[in-house]
Formats: sequence, C-alpha cells, structure tokens
Amino acid sequence: MNKAFLPPDDLPPVQLTPHDKFMRVEFERGIGRCFYQACDQITQALLSNCQWYVTLNASLVTLIIDCPDIVAYWHIVSNIPQLGNHLQRISPEAKIRVYPPTGKGMPFEISVNEISAYRDWL
Repeated sequence: MNKAFLPPDDLPPVQLTPHDKFMRVEFERGIGRCFYQACDQITQALLSNCQWYVTLNASLVTLIIDCPDIVAYWHIVSNIPQLGNHLQRISPEAKIRVYPPTGKGMPFEISVNEISAYRDWL
C-alpha cells in the first residue's frame, strides 16, 4: 500500500516516543512469556540454563539464545525442532538465533520454516 494515500493519523510516527519504546519492550516480554509457557518442561529447563529473549524487528519475531557453555549450546541446537514448533505458533516467519560461548564459533540461525530440512539433517 502506498503511504502517500494514507491520512496522517494512519502513518507510523516519524520518531518513537519513550511510551512507544516501552510498549514495544512489554510486547516482546509478553511474546517471550507466551513462548516459554507453551514449551514442555525439558525445553523450559534448557532455556533456563541460558540467557534468552524474544525480539521484534519490523514484523519479524526472533528468539535469541545465548549459551553459557558448549554443552548447553549442543543441547539447545539439538532441540531446535521443538523450539521452532513452539515459536511457529506465535509467528510462522520467526527465526531462532543461538549464540555459542564466546570464542567457540559463529551464531547458528534458522527460520522456523526451514526447520523441516534441519530435522532431516539431524
């Protein structure tokens, strides 16, 4: 849709206010809570061993997981199909990005709609 045809009240703000930023953070926290509560106990335990959060950029939901050690990283990466299944219920275009411990490699990133190919690879 061409923004030139929209009335000014229907256009996004030129600059975000502190209230807009607060609402976005609260929305991301709410998505994170819904995601975590939808996970089974094993997945919740795996996530509890890592730092994780959900971020929203434009309309793309991304689950970010920062693993403290290589064992946690391996467990999380092995659990990608389950994580993707829960995240896909929130957004079919979501992504998962898993960071290994510092100095142990590059982040692993996958879109939830690519997980079926990943599952076959496992």
